[in-house]
Amino acid sequence: MSTFFRLFILFLFYYFLRTHASNSQNDRPIIGVVTEEINSTIVPSAKSYLLASYVKFLEAAGARVVPIWVLKPRSYYEDIMSKINGVLFPGGGNILNSKGYGRTGQVIFEIATKMNDKGDFFPLWGTCLGFELLNYVAAEKLWMKACAAEDLATNIEFAQGFKNSRMFQDLEKPLEYKMKNQSVVIHYHQWCLTPQNYSLSGLDKFFKVLALNRDARNMTFVSVVEAYKYPFYGVSFHPEKVLFEWILSKTHQHIPHNLDAIRVSQYFANFFVNEARKSSHQFPNKKEEDIALIYNYNPVFTGQYGTNPNTQTYYFMQ
Repeated sequence: MSTFFRLFILFLFYYFLRTHASNSQNDRPIIGVVTEEINSTIVPSAKSYLLASYVKFLEAAGARVVPIWVLKPRSYYEDIMSKINGVLFPGGGNILNSKGYGRTGQVIFEIATKMNDKGDFFPLWGTCLGFELLNYVAAEKLWMKACAAEDLATNIEFAQGFKNSRMFQDLEKPLEYKMKNQSVVIHYHQWCLTPQNYSLSGLDKFFKVLALNRDARNMTFVSVVEAYKYPFYGVSFHPEKVLFEWILSKTHQHIPHNLDAIRVSQYFANFFVNEARKSSHQFPNKKEEDIALIYNYNPVFTGQYGTNPNTQTYYFMQ
């Protein structure tokens, strides 16, 4: 066998290994969900909480969940993010520049940005308040406008070029039609990011606007974005509520639970969890992984209390 032929065989073998490695996926993804500080009348000793619907949203798409605590040093976030495969920022009522949820979001955003810049793939997802948090941190300023989008079920008004995106490039026509023409998502926010503010703030240079919506007063606002350079995604609506929130109250009357809305919500869950599969992070051993998982905590059936519109809630002492 000639030297040239041997080198050629080695090249093919090396190429095969590189290609196989780049196409491999982590089919045991673990996603961190950021908790939020709270003063609870249901569990007075609780310092933070997490709605169970976000946990189930990710689990239904094939991920496991680790709660990420607020009010921790930067070293904690660097450590936990080196072991998990993505982070979800949930919705809620916290202040974006708070020392808990807000600061945690800023630190995680910075660490994830550095990871991705080094070629270490790490996705982020923001829902409602989490969507606002991603935009707030990216712009380093609040650019929101008051809007009427509480308990508002809508379709999704896609922006021009939306199919030229990671999020929607594989969207099949039948589901695209449902998204465009039926009320399949639910909004719960009093502040919106308008297309004008996106342009003025420079956010349109960081995030690609994929979809819009209109509030009850017909004001147009941004509802779906993805970062150009990074695997960072945000939606102003709540796909997890369509799947897992059932409590009717004065403020929760219009969550769609029809089959098409369910499929749309599952589309978003599947997309983000599949992004997390591209991360190869893992815990150093099973014991440490087991200690971190959400399975160590039990959710409370908060839906039985008339003032709480959420079916289940996790409460934490830290």
